[in-house]
Amino acid sequence: MNKAAYMAIGIDLDGNMDVLGMWIGEIESAKFWLSVLNELKNRGVQDILITCVDNLSSFSKALCASYPKTEIQKCIIHQIRNSTRYVFYKDLNKVTADLKPIYNSATEELALLEHERFEETWGTKYPLIIRSWRTNWPEIVTFFKYPPEIRKLIYTTNMIESYHRQLRKVTKG
Repeated sequence: MNKAAYMAIGIDLDGNMDVLGMWIGEIESAKFWLSVLNELKNRGVQDILITCVDNLSSFSKALCASYPKTEIQKCIIHQIRNSTRYVFYKDLNKVTADLKPIYNSATEELALLEHERFEETWGTKYPLIIRSWRTNWPEIVTFFKYPPEIRKLIYTTNMIESYHRQLRKVTKG
């Protein structure tokens, strides 16, 4: 069976980044993440203010079970990737350009207006994109509660993906 490595990185109140752990698992599920989160709790992680996750719904469920006060931010990059998965190639650049004002807005209210504008343009042709953004909206817009300097740290899982890339370079071969 194929196995994958999963990792949790934390940034403390002083701005220090720590790798909290790495786990090997076969299936990324709510049960798997619940065991990881409970292990972190047992090792002394008392609270998580914000977590950025990909679009795996089971992670959000597990997180709410272990750390119910944690704010969840869905990764904007993953949301865009999921949104463009079924977009015709000829529409791809225009669709991604029209999504950009949503997540680049200054406030959640402006983002919602941009989403409505996007829906007017693309809703008929790509209703799955609209449904995905609506469904995930509460966890997409978490970063709007914070100043722009903090938003860059929490709106994407790129930090972990970058770390994974560095690990692969070192361990490959």
